Amino acid sequence: MSTLSPTIIKDASSKFITVAAGKNYANKGLLDAKVGFANGIVADPTYKRVCEGDTEFLQISYDPAKVSLKELISFFYKIHDPTTVNSQGADTGTQYRSAIFYHNEDDLKIIDQVTKEFEPKWGNKIVTKIEPIKNFYDAEDYHQLYLDKNPEGYHCPTHFVRDL
Repeated sequence: MSTLSPTIIKDASSKFITVAAGKNYANKGLLDAKVGFANGIVADPTYKRVCEGDTEFLQISYDPAKVSLKELISFFYKIHDPTTVNSQGADTGTQYRSAIFYHNEDDLKIIDQVTKEFEPKWGNKIVTKIEPIKNFYDAEDYHQLYLDKNPEGYHCPTHFVRDL
């Protein structure tokens, strides 16, 4: 069982982080990003399965010489509400939880540090689930670059970059 998308673009210096915040996003220094499903109990799940209790994630391949993990995690905490359990705006369910799945123990230290920095900025406990990546499966093709294909396809009032 792989922890990386089989189709994600990477090079010898690539690092990876896998995050969930209800939907996907992008930033400078990214080599690639794949929408998929992670750490579930069903092999090769579908979006229908996600709606029954699993979570949709964004797996990011990035160049650490151009963007740091601290910058990516800070951006992650700015674009969604990490203080709500299993919800983003009016959308509720485990597929809308906040989560970070790290790919190595060194990254966990940075993730914990950034989480501690952002908790007082939010004024509430951050409930983002942070755990090691166990598995990752690409979502169906129609979910890759979803908003490029469907510009009016999803609007969540809680997803915007905050000045924290």
